[in-house]
Amino acid sequence: MVLLAATAVSVNAQVSTKWPQHSMDRPQPPVVTPGPFVSVAPPSDAIVLFDGRSLANWSSTQRPGEAAKWKVADRYMEVVANTGAIETKQAFGDVQLHIEWRAPTPPKGESQERGNSGVFLMGRYEVQVLDSYHNVTYPDGQAGAVYGQFPPLVNASRPPGEWQTYDIVFHRPRFDAEGKVTRPARMTVVHNGVLVQDNVELSGPTAHQERPPYSQHPDALPLMLQDHGNPVRFRNIWVRKLE
Repeated sequence: MVLLAATAVSVNAQVSTKWPQHSMDRPQPPVVTPGPFVSVAPPSDAIVLFDGRSLANWSSTQRPGEAAKWKVADRYMEVVANTGAIETKQAFGDVQLHIEWRAPTPPKGESQERGNSGVFLMGRYEVQVLDSYHNVTYPDGQAGAVYGQFPPLVNASRPPGEWQTYDIVFHRPRFDAEGKVTRPARMTVVHNGVLVQDNVELSGPTAHQERPPYSQHPDALPLMLQDHGNPVRFRNIWVRKLE
């Protein structure tokens, strides 16, 4: 993976009970300026999910089985409002994921209405995509947050209109034969080369204004990208299976 500008925290950090979910009183993560943009080419063992030419590896979640309805142009895909989220045709468990994204320019709206989308591992564990450059919102919902659970360690956002990177290492939850969690999901996120989530332990699926518990699910599920009504762009998406 890329070199990390790391901030030390406890491994397997757990969701804080000090702050209510989506609290605006919670301290904002400190702002850091990331280094120059680097687009990471897929390694030889990667599965390329979007090569800039077509959405052949994706389908609609709004109309299961149908082709994804997002726009493809100039080697990027762009959210088309009200067409629904899209998901990979292939299912995954533990992965290393690389994805590049760009918030719309000029920026429109503020807080959660500005450049909002999301990267959902297994369709239920979200890393928030948001234009968080000079845009205040609740810390557990800004760019690089594990939505509703963990604010990013720092705000490493680039200005809208510039490409940004997420490099994510995700380990799925493990369940026993009776559906009880034996090991929670864990996530590490690098935003623009800066460590923003350090092996955090998820309390369950991510959600708005609630923290639902785990429920047993298959060992592999599709990766999903969210339609939140904003024309966010994505490109150079690949994964490496880690199991």
